[in-house]
Amino acid sequence: MKVGFIGAGKVGTSLGKYFSENNISISGFYSEFLEDSKFAANFCKGKYYENETELVKDSDIIFITVPDSYIKKVWQQLVDSMANLEGKFICHCSGAMSSEVFLGAKQKKCFAYSIHPLFAVSDKEQSYKELSHSYFVIEGDETKIHVIENMFKDLGNKVCTIDKNNKTKYHASASIASNLVVGLINLSQRLLMECGFEENDAKDALSPIIIGNVEHIIKDGTVNALTGPIERGDTETVKKHMEVLEGLDLSIYKSCALEVLNVAKNKNIDRDYSEMEELLK
Repeated sequence: MKVGFIGAGKVGTSLGKYFSENNISISGFYSEFLEDSKFAANFCKGKYYENETELVKDSDIIFITVPDSYIKKVWQQLVDSMANLEGKFICHCSGAMSSEVFLGAKQKKCFAYSIHPLFAVSDKEQSYKELSHSYFVIEGDETKIHVIENMFKDLGNKVCTIDKNNKTKYHASASIASNLVVGLINLSQRLLMECGFEENDAKDALSPIIIGNVEHIIKDGTVNALTGPIERGDTETVKKHMEVLEGLDLSIYKSCALEVLNVAKNKNIDRDYSEMEELLK
């Protein structure tokens, strides 16, 4: 089966290169920016197309790898172009949107899917090297979903299928792990700088804690990785933390601490955390 891409940005180019490096045939790329199409086609050993209809004709699986706000528009353009979509697999890589964006796919006798790599694709030329470690989360038409699942399993990827109604919750989870963590670390770094650390020193000082904690979580899980005053039930220390924070910083601390408290309860089921819980409300 040949795979084509409408959109030649970071995700499309990375996925195309990943496929071509692992013996999945690439038809090529179409983009409104011709230079992007040419670069991606050359990088991934495919063709570049000057219209999407020709790409659809040459492809069995079509990935629409454009920004989320353009997916519906590109799909509608395909429908309006009268391209023969029968039997084709139409996919997007949005984390937040479901396959329902491909309105009328069944009437066109094609199979619609959302396929999201649980991985932050940050570079057009390097990120493909890390996709072999990524989970691919798939949702869509059950008729042929096994074809998509097996394509990624054959590449060695782990695959998880989810219900379309859980797509937004799934994306929230990914955003917490990828994006919100950055905000928490930024807050931690800023508090050190308020104590007199230079920015680079604050970053260097926190690095061992951050790296060690993530490695421990990956190896042993969140419950076993948890340490600190909340886990110990040290209400007085947590109270002192809260006394030196204010505004948004205090709100963030309390919100995260409540989730940490849930982890602590699972770790120490016989410990009384009622005083801590009351403090954090």
